[in-house]
Amino acid sequence: MNLIALRTFLTIIETGSLVRASEALNVTQSTVTARLKTLEDDLGQQLMHRQKSGTTLTAAGVRLQRYAATISDLWQQARQETALPDGMQSVCNMACHPDLWPDLGARIFDHIRSTQPHIALSIWTGGQHDLAHWQDHGLVDLSVTYWPSTRSSDMTDPIGTDDLILVASDPDAPIRFHDGYVFVEAGDAFGRAHAAAYADAGTARLSFGTATLGLDHILTHGGSAYLPRRLVAPHLETTLFPLEAPAFSRDAYVVTRKVTRDGWPWFNDVLAAEGIR
Repeated sequence: MNLIALRTFLTIIETGSLVRASEALNVTQSTVTARLKTLEDDLGQQLMHRQKSGTTLTAAGVRLQRYAATISDLWQQARQETALPDGMQSVCNMACHPDLWPDLGARIFDHIRSTQPHIALSIWTGGQHDLAHWQDHGLVDLSVTYWPSTRSSDMTDPIGTDDLILVASDPDAPIRFHDGYVFVEAGDAFGRAHAAAYADAGTARLSFGTATLGLDHILTHGGSAYLPRRLVAPHLETTLFPLEAPAFSRDAYVVTRKVTRDGWPWFNDVLAAEGIR
C-alpha cells in the first residue's frame, strides 16, 4: 500500500476537501485526486463522496481511517527507531498526561535519561483517548496516566494518588456560588463526586480540560478551582490559598507493554527509585 496515498487520504479528511488538501500538501489538486483514486483502486472500494461543498467518507472510508492513522504513526516510529543516533541501542517512546508531567512524569523521564545513556527518549503528551490509542496500537512503550490498562498485553503499576483540593487566589473566597470558580476536568469519578458535593452550586462559567491550564488561569486572572495538591504546592500561602472544602482524589498509574518491559531489566529499578514499587 502506498504511504503517500494514505497520508493524502488523511489530509483530505483533516481539511475537508481535495482543494484544501492540495494546498496543505503543496501539490496540485489533480495529484491529490490521482492518489485517492490509486488508494481506492488498491482497495476496490470508494472511500469518499466528492461534492462541491467538500468530501465525506463512505462506510469503507470510515473503516479505513483508523487503520490509515495507525499505519502512518507506526511508519513514523519505525523511521525514528531505524535512524537512531550513533551509540543509541533503542528508543523509549513515553506518553504522559499533561497533569502528570510536572514532578511525576518528569522524574521518570529524567531517571531513564540519566541511568540509561544508550536509550533515546521521546515524550508525547495527550488526554485519555490519546494515551489509550497510542498504548493500544504499540506507538508508545510506557504511559504515565490516570487510567489503568485492562489489556492482557500491558502491565499496570500504581504510581500514587493525587489529592484534589480547592484553592483560591483570595483566602476569603466563598466555597459555593463563587463567580470566579473554574471547573477542572479530573475524570468521571471526580465529576460524580463533585456533582454530589455541590448539587446546589450551579454550573461553572469556565472549565478546563487539564489542571495545568486551570492553574495557569487562576494564577493569571484569579479565581478558585480543584487542583492536585502536588501542582499547587509551590504557590500555597503565597498566591493561592487552600479553602475548607470537601477534598477528592485521583489515582495515577504507569502502564507498560509487557513485550517491551521484558526487554527492560532496568525498569523495575526506575520504579523502585521513584517509590513506585
